[in-house]
Amino acid sequence: MNALETTGLSVRALRDCSFAIPRGRVAALVGPNGAGKTTLMHVLAGLLAPAGGAVRTAGDVAFMAQDRPLYHGFTVADLLTFGRKTNPVWDDAAARSRLRELGIPLDRKARKLSGGQQAQVALTLALARRPSVLILDEPLANLDPLARHDVMRALMAEAAERELTVLISSHVISDLQETCDWLIVLNGGRVQVSGDVDALLERHLMLSGPPGLAMPGQVVAASRTDRQVTLLVKDAGVLDPRWSARKAGLEEFVMAYLRSPESAALPRLAEAPR
Repeated sequence: MNALETTGLSVRALRDCSFAIPRGRVAALVGPNGAGKTTLMHVLAGLLAPAGGAVRTAGDVAFMAQDRPLYHGFTVADLLTFGRKTNPVWDDAAARSRLRELGIPLDRKARKLSGGQQAQVALTLALARRPSVLILDEPLANLDPLARHDVMRALMAEAAERELTVLISSHVISDLQETCDWLIVLNGGRVQVSGDVDALLERHLMLSGPPGLAMPGQVVAASRTDRQVTLLVKDAGVLDPRWSARKAGLEEFVMAYLRSPESAALPRLAEAPR
C-alpha cells in the first residue's frame, strides 16, 4: 500500500508530477535548486494547493521545514505545551523522554540551543504528532557532521520502530545513501526517476569502451574522449565484449540523470512497489 501518491501534479515549477512511495519506506528526494522540491513538499504537507492533479496520503502528515521554525522566545517546555494544545494527537511522554535522552534542557529557550539541538527539538515535535508520513525539507542543512549523524540515526530508529514513511530532501547524496531505500529524482519540474533504490541501480550499468561501439539500451548520460566513451545505460541488452561494465553507484546514478541535457525529455523511470 502506498503512503504517498501524486498523479499529474502541477503547481508553480512542477509539471505533470506523478510518483508513489510505499508505506514504511524512507525516500530521498533529490534535485537541483529550482527543481521544485520545496514546492512539492509544501503540496504534500497540505500547505499549498495544486493547480492540477491529485495528492493522496495514507494517514496524517507531519512536515519539518528547512529553517526548522521554532518560536525562539519559547522554552523547550513551552514548545511542548504549545504542541500538546494545538494537535489532536500528541505523545507528550515520548517527546519528553526523547529530549531527556538527548540531554536537551526543557527550561532553555529555543534561540539558546545549538543548531543540532534545534533540529532535534523540531524533529521531536514532528514525531510527537504520531504521523503516518514525515516530510523533511533539508533537515541536515547547516549542521556539523556529528549533528547530521545524530539526527539521521534518530530518524532511522523512529522509522524502523513505527513503520513510519519518511520523505527527505537533501543536496548531499552521501547523507542519504545509507538510510534511504526509495529514490525520487526531480529535475526541470518533472519526476525523472522514482523507485526502489536497489531495483533502480540493478537496471543501470556504467559502461566504458572505445568510440564506435554499438550503444545497448537507453543511454542516460555519456562522456567522451578521443580514446574512450563512458555511458550510464538503462536496461542494457547484449553487450559487445569490448565494453567494460559495472554497476552504477547511487551518487553517479543521480548525477547522471541531473546532468544529462536530455533529462527533461527522458521518460520517467518507475519501479513498481514490491
